[in-house]
Amino acid sequence: MTTTNPSIFGRVTINTLPDDVLVDIFHFYVNGWRIRTNVWYTLVHVCQRWRYVVFASPRHLNLQLRYGGERPMSEMLDIWSVLPVVIGPAIYSSSIWGNITAFLDSEHYHRICEIHLYCIPTSHWEIFAAAMEKPFPELTSLHIWVEGDTATSVPDPFLGGSAPLLQYLWLESCSFPGIPKLLSTSHHLCCLTLLDIPDSGYFSPQALVTALSVTSRLESLDLSFHSHRSRPDPASRLPPPLTRSVLPALYHLMFRGVHEYLEDLLAQIEAPLLGHLNVKFFADVNFVVPQLHQLISHTESFKACDKASVYASDRAVELAISREELYDSPDLSLEIMCRELDRQLSSLAQVCNSSLILLSTLVQLELDIVNRTSTWENDVENRSMAGTSRSVRFCKGSAPFQTSWATCLRSAGRARGRKSSRSLTRATEHFLGGPRAIGTCSEIY
Repeated sequence: MTTTNPSIFGRVTINTLPDDVLVDIFHFYVNGWRIRTNVWYTLVHVCQRWRYVVFASPRHLNLQLRYGGERPMSEMLDIWSVLPVVIGPAIYSSSIWGNITAFLDSEHYHRICEIHLYCIPTSHWEIFAAAMEKPFPELTSLHIWVEGDTATSVPDPFLGGSAPLLQYLWLESCSFPGIPKLLSTSHHLCCLTLLDIPDSGYFSPQALVTALSVTSRLESLDLSFHSHRSRPDPASRLPPPLTRSVLPALYHLMFRGVHEYLEDLLAQIEAPLLGHLNVKFFADVNFVVPQLHQLISHTESFKACDKASVYASDRAVELAISREELYDSPDLSLEIMCRELDRQLSSLAQVCNSSLILLSTLVQLELDIVNRTSTWENDVENRSMAGTSRSVRFCKGSAPFQTSWATCLRSAGRARGRKSSRSLTRATEHFLGGPRAIGTCSEIY
């Protein structure tokens, strides 16, 4: 406003704004609160003009009809007959599954653009899966988790074997060996999360890479296998290919499984924009991971990391490496899942021998051994120290690191019980190249 007449202040209403400005405001309101259900309902019930503005820009406002199965879908379609539908219950109850399955089987299934279903009862899974065997041409996001301890079998004709618009796929505890075939049709895939993959749902690294090579938009890949039995057949493992498949947008890579699978996967891909790597290995006798070493060494963002922490508990040992400004969210995390402390640290030392020989940019190292329970049964002293923590943190001075992670971790394996602080100090000084390389030291009990 350019007027200086104070008498008109307070008289200007939002109705004076042009339609394009209203659309921008509505877009922020509708898409800034995605966790709320059908928030645009409020806008269209304010006045006739707002209703017109909203329905004149359905794509810009990303208007969707969220359906939770609380009532038959036909009652909603009588009112809102043209909008795409998101299936996502706000409240889960036994009464919703019949309505949701009926909608999936109806003539309006082609309007479904997103499906978010968690805790699907096992008693409803077969009916639900049968309704999902046809193509869903507008589907962009699919999240499925079936409750129960047994693996859920996904039929091969799932989604008709094709999902051309799919961007987000999350399956948990699902046995779906044919998933590479489905992924090979998903050229717009941005996020792939496959959690707790059962042994019966195993697919080879080669099949996965071949499927993902069709997309250039994949930003996040999360693979988590249920057990160590999901491993490549030694007889079928091939030498690294001469050319790798480039995943140009991949930033997050998370993996849980045996190291042979990750090695075969990394041998076939390149991820130039990788910025976050989280690896959890099942316990093994020997860890030989040259492909992991190469990935870490060639990832530019990891070279800026200056802090490292080693956490050992009664279930696993983890090495977390981060930048100072992102200390609570490590850029690189390596974890070995086993229970015995000596084996934890020796296994991590093997991995570090291959992948983290020297990190000259680190300025802080923290070693933390926590006795959460008394499950370290072979260690009488540690059983008496259950629930306690021993850690030591060093901040390095200007001198660079001149020794390997493996030496440090093997030394730290002797840092347990009441003598942990003294042993941790010796181990860390050896890692840093002697007391002169240490700027400050603080022990935490």
